Amino acid sequence: MSSLKEVCSGLPLDPLPPNRGRDPNVPHAPTRSPNLTAEEERLALRNALRYFPPALHVTLAPEFAQELRQHGHIYMYRFCPTLRMRAYPIDQYPCRTCQAASIMLMIMNNLDPAVAQFPQELVTYGGNGQVFSNWAQFRLVMHYLSEMTEEQTLVMYSGHPMGLFPSLPSSPRAIITNGMVIPNYSSRAQYEKMFALGVSMYGQMTAGSYCYIGPQGIVHGTMLTVLNAGRRYLGSDDLRGRVFLTSGLGGMSGAQAKAAVIAGCVGVIAEVDEAPLRKRHEQGWLMEVTSSMDQCIKRIREAKSSKTPLSLGYHGNIVDLWERLVLEYDRTGDLLVDLGSDQTSLHNPYNGGYYPVQLSFRQANQLMSTDPTRFKTMVQESLRRHVKAINKLADAGMFFWDYGNAFLLEAQRAGAAVEKDGGGATEFRYPSYVQHIMGDIFSLGFGPFRWVCTSGDPQDLAVTDDIAATVLEKICTEATDCIRQQYNDNIRWIREAGKHKMVVGSQARILYSDQKGRVCIALAINQAIADGRVSAPVVLSRDHHDVSGTDSPFRETSNVYDGSAFCADMAVQNFVGDAFRGATWVALHNGGGVGWGEVMNGGFGLLLDGTEEAAKRASLMLNWDVSNGVARRCWSGNSNAYETIQRTMETNRQLRVTMPFPVQDEHVLDRALQGKD
Repeated sequence: MSSLKEVCSGLPLDPLPPNRGRDPNVPHAPTRSPNLTAEEERLALRNALRYFPPALHVTLAPEFAQELRQHGHIYMYRFCPTLRMRAYPIDQYPCRTCQAASIMLMIMNNLDPAVAQFPQELVTYGGNGQVFSNWAQFRLVMHYLSEMTEEQTLVMYSGHPMGLFPSLPSSPRAIITNGMVIPNYSSRAQYEKMFALGVSMYGQMTAGSYCYIGPQGIVHGTMLTVLNAGRRYLGSDDLRGRVFLTSGLGGMSGAQAKAAVIAGCVGVIAEVDEAPLRKRHEQGWLMEVTSSMDQCIKRIREAKSSKTPLSLGYHGNIVDLWERLVLEYDRTGDLLVDLGSDQTSLHNPYNGGYYPVQLSFRQANQLMSTDPTRFKTMVQESLRRHVKAINKLADAGMFFWDYGNAFLLEAQRAGAAVEKDGGGATEFRYPSYVQHIMGDIFSLGFGPFRWVCTSGDPQDLAVTDDIAATVLEKICTEATDCIRQQYNDNIRWIREAGKHKMVVGSQARILYSDQKGRVCIALAINQAIADGRVSAPVVLSRDHHDVSGTDSPFRETSNVYDGSAFCADMAVQNFVGDAFRGATWVALHNGGGVGWGEVMNGGFGLLLDGTEEAAKRASLMLNWDVSNGVARRCWSGNSNAYETIQRTMETNRQLRVTMPFPVQDEHVLDRALQGKD
């Protein structure tokens, strides 16, 4: 078993570690189909061998070529450490700076088998959300971080460590970019080739920025979504006896079952792959599992009737389940589902993100590599059936929304009936959950604020939970009614978070807060570290799925209607602004939850160590990180954002935002366009 010191010592070259190949005890990524030419295969192999001296090429070249042809990518399994990958306490990392150690901790948490979807392929979640492209990159990064001083910055190009470069102590310790491809070449087909060549990488939202905290993050977001969906669609805060049907139990979607129960409803989640389904059941996130359709329908009826919260995993294809519910409705007139959505990885529909109903799980995995053209045809046929069943139940009164996973976008591309009469470029028959549910919450400045206790001590997490709840309770007394409701949801969440056993991997927590709440929580935690009430530094981050972190016209910015939904200035400005305002590391990605070429994400990590300098950085950076997005949403015409940025300017006189003047008389436009005075 290797040690942290050995993992941080660089590439093991003399002697080479034995090539153990794939570990049969962990799930593995589906085979990729990059369709490389003979010359491109040669280039991919040459690129991989760059990490090693020529004397080793005769040994490594044949096995790398085999990986490329067998798996569609060179992962360098030989260099996968035998050390148990997890978030070790921060003082155990052999580093010169605490900031570097915090990055190492977060990297290893992303690759923890309890957290990562395909740990040996360095995939954290989403089917292809990479931390690195191969294991040589991991080892080099850990080595660079172990040697880094506070006058150096690690520069990361799509998983590749370009190196340590001189910088200032106030500079970020790491600058990460993933998938920065020239726009005209940012297609899925090009991506598969570039990833196989080892020159670009899909970092998802928080995988390639080392900020993922396990599915807890989306438990909270899903709970808020379901609660607010109930308020909007069902007119009630009480979701007992209401059925929420969806699919997917992977790294992100796995949170849906737990969230449904916390929200008080009956959550039914279909999953074709037994491994993640079993994993969620063993973790206690799924209360029951069945592969029997009849049993599934029976339990839905029972839980709906008794109004008992339930999380039920159906081992099978979601399309079969939707079609069975249509049959039940046709036979009995019973509409057994109230709320519906989907969280299959449709940003990656043809490489394991979506499994067509016509094939078994094994057959689908085989066909996607042997005949990708036929597989694509079957996926699109399945999507048309999928939508047809949803439409039938929606016509009967079920409320469906797109969960920002590109479901409606890919369904439209497949020819399914999802068009909206008179809709704009980002609108479909069903709303994105951002358009109807979360967008106005983002415009209030609320979003997924996170922290990780680097000691690994659950007691530190309990202390920070109490600090956060106390801070929010105090702010809540002075808030407007609209903001108070959001605070109350999050106070309820944080006060009960410890009961729900949501920690997977690092000792981390998430809640939704606005600008004031985030800054106040950060400063209070920093003071607790200084006082010794929290025993070690704390890392702050957030999901990129936030008020200013992401430009995504079919998700985060789908409720921006001034024509700028397809512009990415906000995410890029977020990344740059966080960098010079004190972030410990920053990341910018092409791609995320809705797919490569569809979105830009900016993210950060910030270390709190109890010092005045950390407090200054946190205040300056977190204020910007929120106000950037609120200002943009204000300029696009969102009334919540307009009011929020007005209040923020009143409390901070150094903030001056360009405010829009709305057109109050639409007839002015009509007359002008008709050439009339």
